[in-house]
Amino acid sequence: MINVEFRYELDEELGKLVNTEFNKYAEKNGVVCNYKPFVFIAKEGEENVGLITGNSYYEEVHIADLIVLEEHRGKDIGTKLVREVEEYHKNKGFKNINLTTYGFQALGFYQKCGYEVEFVRENEENPKLNKYFLVKKL
Repeated sequence: MINVEFRYELDEELGKLVNTEFNKYAEKNGVVCNYKPFVFIAKEGEENVGLITGNSYYEEVHIADLIVLEEHRGKDIGTKLVREVEEYHKNKGFKNINLTTYGFQALGFYQKCGYEVEFVRENEENPKLNKYFLVKKL
């Protein structure tokens, strides 16, 4: 009998399992996966003031989370983090960077960074929860 366990996070062992299986399945289908998670951390002295996370795989990069502490916003920290992701992945065979954001979050910010809306999933009850799918070609 199969039991299912819930967790909020992957530990190192499960992270390796995901990476291995992603790559094995891609290879089996003649595709190079090269799945790699990333984190860039903005620091002021010893204090973490922001971070950006995501994954690269196949020919694209996906930004998952961008966080800048509220008291440090307006200092171009978010822009610097996005640019670091772009520079790190440039000229490494990736075609684009993808991300999603909601209506109440950072749509305008990402557009100022050069990201274009590819698709909008509208929320009829709450436009703040419209989900925007954005892309930037590398």
